[in-house]
Amino acid sequence: MNWCILIPLLVGLISAILGYLLGRLFGYKNNESETYIARISQLESDLEACKKSRNTLENDLQSAKDSITKLSADDDVHISSFSVPVKDVPAVFFSADAAKAAFGKKVKQDDLKIVEGIGPKIEQLFHGFEIKTWKALSETSVEKCKEVLKSGGDRFKMHNPGTWPKQAQLAYEGKWKELVEWQDKLDGGKA
Repeated sequence: MNWCILIPLLVGLISAILGYLLGRLFGYKNNESETYIARISQLESDLEACKKSRNTLENDLQSAKDSITKLSADDDVHISSFSVPVKDVPAVFFSADAAKAAFGKKVKQDDLKIVEGIGPKIEQLFHGFEIKTWKALSETSVEKCKEVLKSGGDRFKMHNPGTWPKQAQLAYEGKWKELVEWQDKLDGGKA
């Protein structure tokens, strides 16, 4: 028997089998990763569609709020004529333009820092007590406000929240001019 021919044939056969098996092994994983890549791509396009839909709905909601505000300002049209129950409609819609005109700066809705005497740290304390809106602060007693301040430690003792609920009520009701005039008379939120 001629070993010179047999050894290269055996090595070639073993290499072919090994190559086939490795190709199947790695080829399968590539198909699997391609499946994941396709799935991720599909999910990303779904997310973009959801974002566009959300933006459209937010714009529609704002348009509806603006329309209701305009209609409720008209003496001939009453809010009760809408199919939305009156209890679900806020007493006043937030107008960023009116707030900016009064304060001379951009005002975000339910920003507690608009209240004279409340800064970022105090706002965080109130948020910890689930008081996150002007309406919620306006319905909070002065004693509860003091309790919130006390929870922050000694450095908040010097603050007097006596006017904070009333200031928040003016902000909630959109009485910006009245709020600014009153705040001009206040000293750090104290009357």
